[in-house]
Amino acid sequence: MMNDELTLIKTIETENEMGDVIDEEIRTSILCSVESVTRSEYYAAAKHDMQPEIVFVINKFDYKNQSLVEYEGQKYNVMRMYEPKGRHNPTPMYIDRLELVCKGVD
Repeated sequence: MMNDELTLIKTIETENEMGDVIDEEIRTSILCSVESVTRSEYYAAAKHDMQPEIVFVINKFDYKNQSLVEYEGQKYNVMRMYEPKGRHNPTPMYIDRLELVCKGVD
């Protein structure tokens, strides 16, 4: 069940009224479920000096390749996107799910 709220963040470069280039965040709130990083995923990532912390399961149609998300006031970088099979994709002909494997932003 998707009972949590996640904000997908896309950053684009725009110009302000003075012509300065600035970064603007486009934020989209969606529903998700929150999972722990599996032991195998954690150790596989550690071999490459990566430290995944949390997994968000979302509807595939909500995701537009955003590389940053926010959950409960904490920002996370999307390290990897994965299309699961089985329990997270119970009705793949109607709704496709994605898992976003993330690491917190310092």
